[in-house]
Amino acid sequence: MTKHQATAETPRAAAILARFLSSEAAGGLVLMAAALAALIVANSPLSESYFALLHTVWSGLSVEHWVNDGLMAIFFLMVGLEIKREVLAGGLSTWGQRALPGVAAVGGMVVPALIYIAINWGNPKTMSGWAIPAATDIAFALGVLSLLGKRVPISLKVFLAALAIIDDLGAVVIIAFFYTSGLSMPMLLASLTTLVILIAMNRLGVRRLFPYLLVGVVLWFFVLQSGVHATLAGVALALCIPMGTPEEEARSPLLFLEEKLHSWVAFAIVPIFGFANAGVSLAGISMENLVDPVPLGVALGLLVGKQVGVFLSAALAIRTGLAKVPEGSNWLQLYGVALLCGIGFTMSLFIGNLAFPGSPQLIDEVKVGVLIGSILAAIGGVVVLRTSSILAGAAVAK
Repeated sequence: MTKHQATAETPRAAAILARFLSSEAAGGLVLMAAALAALIVANSPLSESYFALLHTVWSGLSVEHWVNDGLMAIFFLMVGLEIKREVLAGGLSTWGQRALPGVAAVGGMVVPALIYIAINWGNPKTMSGWAIPAATDIAFALGVLSLLGKRVPISLKVFLAALAIIDDLGAVVIIAFFYTSGLSMPMLLASLTTLVILIAMNRLGVRRLFPYLLVGVVLWFFVLQSGVHATLAGVALALCIPMGTPEEEARSPLLFLEEKLHSWVAFAIVPIFGFANAGVSLAGISMENLVDPVPLGVALGLLVGKQVGVFLSAALAIRTGLAKVPEGSNWLQLYGVALLCGIGFTMSLFIGNLAFPGSPQLIDEVKVGVLIGSILAAIGGVVVLRTSSILAGAAVAK
C-alpha cells in the first residue's frame, strides 16, 4: 500500500460510497419487509411449512444452514470489500476520518455487551450471548434514516455508514475469537494454506477475479469443515482481492466486484437471511417472558447500551479535540443517529445463532429481544431526528 493510495479518496470510490448509501437504504426497507413477512408467516397457518422448509436438508446441509453459512459468506465478502475500500481510499483512509466513527463504534460495542452481561450474570447458560447486542445493522439503520430524506445531513449518513463498517469489523473479530469451537487441525491447516495461496496471488499481481473467486470457494469449504465459522472465509477472500492504486482504479478488481455484488447482497441475500431468521412464533410468549434474562439483555443492550455507548464515546472524542461534530449537524442529530445504532437486526440474529447452537428456545428469545430493541431504537431515532428538524426549522423561521 502506497501513502498516496492510503490517503487519496478517489472519484470512483466516492461514487461507490454514494451508491452504497442509497442502495443500502433501499435494501434496508426491503429487509424490513422481509422480516415482517417472516413474523407474519411464522404466526400463520403457513408456519409449519415455513419451519419445515428451513430444516429441509440439501447436499448435506439444511436450507437454514445454507443461508447462514453459504449466502452469508457472500455478505461477509461484501463487508470485507467495503472495509478494505474505505480504509484504502474512502472515508476511513486517514486517522482523522477514523477517529469519530472508530471511537463511537468501540463504545457502541462495549456498553451493550456490559448491559447484557450484567443482566445475565451468574447464568452460564446464557452468558455466551454477550455479543448479540454489540452489532449495528447498517442496512436497517440507513433504511430508517432514508425515511427522513433531506432532514438528515449527508455527513451523518457517512458517519453512520463508517461506524457500522467498523462495527462489522469488530463483529468479525468477535466471531473469530469467541464463537469458534471443535477445531479440526487438518482442515484449519488446509484453510491457512489456501489463504497463503490467495495472498501470493495478490503479491504476484494477479488481477483477474475468477482465480480469486475459485480459490475462495475452496477456502470456504475448508473453513466450513475446520470449526471456524465459514462466513469468515468471505472476509479473508475480500482482503486478498487487489484494490490497485488511484491511477488504476478503472481496472480495480475490488471496486468491480463490490459494484457487482452490492445489489445482490442488499436486495437478495440480506432479505433472504432476514426472512429465514426473523420468523419466531409468538404463541405462548407472555409479558413475563419478555423480562427473561436473554430477551431483556438483548433489548436493553440495543436500545440503551447502543445509544449510551455511541453518543458518550463520540462526545468524548469531540470534547477532547480528537474529532469534530459531523459537518452541518448538531448534537441532537448526533444523538438521534446514536439511537439508530441500536438497530442490530442482521448481525445480532447471526451472532445469536452462533451463541446458542442447538437451543431453539434461546434463539427464539434472542429474536424477540432483537426485534423489540431494534424497533424501539428505530422509533426513538426517528422521533429525535424529526424533532431536531422541526427545531431547526423553527429557529430559521425566527
